[in-house]
Amino acid sequence: MTKITIKSIKQLKHKPEPFAALTAYDFTSAQLVDKAGIPLILVGDSAAMVMLGYETTIPASLEEMLMLTAAVARGTQSALVVADMPFMSYQSSVEDAIRSAGAFIKKGLAGAVKLEGGRHMVPQISAIVDCGIPVMGHVGLTPQSFHQMSGYRIQGKTETTAQAILKDAAAVQSAGAFSIVLEGIPAELARQITKDLDIPTIGIGAGPHCDGQIQVFHDILGLGDFAPKHTRQFARLGALITDSVVQYKKEVASGKFPTPENYTHLSDSIQKTLSARGNGADPKRP
Repeated sequence: MTKITIKSIKQLKHKPEPFAALTAYDFTSAQLVDKAGIPLILVGDSAAMVMLGYETTIPASLEEMLMLTAAVARGTQSALVVADMPFMSYQSSVEDAIRSAGAFIKKGLAGAVKLEGGRHMVPQISAIVDCGIPVMGHVGLTPQSFHQMSGYRIQGKTETTAQAILKDAAAVQSAGAFSIVLEGIPAELARQITKDLDIPTIGIGAGPHCDGQIQVFHDILGLGDFAPKHTRQFARLGALITDSVVQYKKEVASGKFPTPENYTHLSDSIQKTLSARGNGADPKRP
């Protein structure tokens, strides 16, 4: 199986059709996504919400993300695994950013890292890239700025904010990022950024004009109760799983499960020996 590299992802910019990327958070989901031929798997800090039960991505820790990333990497043979750097693992200093990114490569077994932010993150992006670690950028709606943005709101809807995002995207590219996520911005703005940049753009809630699209594993499979506007449920696995668990519960209660095919029998001689011991008799005597 061919291993997807940074060079492979960059070349997708020039393909006539957009490519699909997806998140994964554990060994099994990574195997499934990888087998489907998805070229890029993001271990998103959305794990804080869909795996750990938090209301936002902000509480995810470096240690938690390292554990999840390593599990995904072990389940992936072909796709490029990108680790999402969690809140405050890179914002405070260039040194913290390098240290955290290095941990994702060494301990998390990732092939690249992703961080949020535009022009103000240029020093961190440049420094990480200079250390030999590939960086994916992320501009527009940046979930780690949830409080500053007063929630998950579409960004770039005015001329001023649209121009700011255009400058942010250009700065991220100039800093050395190999690709960039465009989240929660108008489709026309995403189209312009995609046209302006030489690196692949990957959209989520940014319309159809990006070089690629990325979605959350749980969202497209219908594993949760809530489906964001930017996604589509290609399956309803949540309901199917619940129905399966209910059926399991019923069959255990009714004695239909387990059946003889589900367990092992002892030989007659061993059964006889155990029965004799249980009755207090000496199994060696007739």
